[in-house]
Parts: sequence; C-alpha cells; structure tokens
Amino acid sequence: MSEQSAGAGTQSAAAALDQLAPLTPNAWLRYDLIRRMIPSSVEDILEIGCGMGALGVRLSARYNYLGLEPSSESFAVAEERMARGGGRGEVRNVLAEDLPAADRFDLVCAFEVLEHIEDDAGALKSWAGRVRPGGYLLLSVPAHQSRFSTGDEIAGHFRRYEPAGMTALLESTGFTQVDVREYGMPLGYLLEAGRNLVGRRRLAAAPGATKEELTGASARLLQPRGVLYGSVARFGTAPFRYVQRGFPRAGTGLVVRAKLPVPSASETAASEAAVPGVTPPGNAQ
Repeated sequence: MSEQSAGAGTQSAAAALDQLAPLTPNAWLRYDLIRRMIPSSVEDILEIGCGMGALGVRLSARYNYLGLEPSSESFAVAEERMARGGGRGEVRNVLAEDLPAADRFDLVCAFEVLEHIEDDAGALKSWAGRVRPGGYLLLSVPAHQSRFSTGDEIAGHFRRYEPAGMTALLESTGFTQVDVREYGMPLGYLLEAGRNLVGRRRLAAAPGATKEELTGASARLLQPRGVLYGSVARFGTAPFRYVQRGFPRAGTGLVVRAKLPVPSASETAASEAAVPGVTPPGNAQ
C-alpha cells in the first residue's frame, strides 16, 4: 500500500469516527494528551464511566478495551457505537465492583469521573485493585478549585483539583511515578466560559436537582449533534491542540498518569499470609 493510500485510509477512518462518535472541542483537547500519555506497554484497557463511548471507540481501535457505564441511557449509546466501530471493544452496564475479583488490566482509565465522587480516595483505592502490578492509572479531572463555577455545579462536581493535591492523593492510595499535565491553554478557557453560561441557565431551570441527578445527566450534557459536527470539531481544534502542548502547566483540566508498583517479595508473602488457606512461599509444610 502506498503512503498516499495509507494516508487516505487513515483520514477516512477518522471521518467515520467523527460521524459515529463525535468528540466535543474540549474532549479533543483532552484526547490529544490522553493518547500521548498511554504507555507503549499497554495492551488492555478498562475505562470506568465511559459515558456514551466516544473515547472508548477510539481506544478500542488500538487496544483490547472494556468500558463500564452505570447510566442505562449512556450505556445504550456506547454499546451501539462500539458494535459499529469495528474495534476490539466491549461495554457493560455495570460498576467496577461487579467485575470478577481477579480481573486486572494494564491500564485503568477514568475520564471526568473522579470529581463526581464524594469519597475520591476510596474510589482510587478501589480502582487500584483493577490495575495489574506494574500497570497504570490514567485520569482526567477539571483543574484548579478557584475555577469552580456553575459549569461544575450543573455537571454534579464535588470539586476541582490542583496538580500538587492530585499527586499527594494518588501517592496516598499506593501509586508512584505520578505525572500531572494540564491542557486547554488557550481554547479551554473560552469553552469553560461557555459551559458556565449554560450552567447558570440550566441551574435556574432546575433548582431542586440533586447532585446524583446532575451527575447522571452530565455524560449527555452539551454532547455533539449533527453529522458534520465531529469533523468540524476535529479540524477546528487542531491548531489549539498543538498550541496547548507548549503550556503543560497551564489550562482548565488535568490529565494524570500514575503507576501501581510491583510488590516486593516480602509484601507478596505478607499479603498471602493474610489470606486464609494460602501458605506463604518458604513456609510449605
């Protein structure tokens, strides 16, 4: 196959994804960083809270992918997209704790999820149990608590995150080699202002909505509509995706990668000793 035909095939596949599972402009800014932060050793991925599957369809084109989505409405859209996407992906309408206890993955992802959970440390500890030793966790969250506004309220957020605070939180839950990068400079600031304006209007129209209701609807909030939207968003954000790479310490969002260390022999033995019926190595009778 010639380079020209290969390039045409790549563009055709991208256009098909734009139509099947369009990304919002902000998601394009985020995805530009996500795809560059996935370690080369990764073969299988678990995404917690995959929403309507727009990112999952793209990840399934390169990796063995499993997405989990508790909202039945979002799950139905994600399931259809995954079936039509032709990748190596599957989505399930379950929570992470519903998976078999032994299921582990090279990479566990949660994009725009952690800020919806009141006990974020507890969630991270739970997710760590789904990462293979030596594997990775990859997150995205909104950046800087000082920017918390109506766009966060309407989405059901509990908080935003500072880079240093996120590093400390991950280290306290057992992760190492934490790499925190910001994205969204400069376009993200304009997009956030627009979301805050929409948030004010929606909050005024639904003053009694609970955080759970807002969170449940957030995956469908401001989602792309129309056949041409996806390609317009991809091409329209292209220059800004390159510009933001020059500002890894400025922006409206964080993408964070952390590693789950391989336990030492003594830690493994201690863990096995704590499990009834398991005899630690060296103590066989």
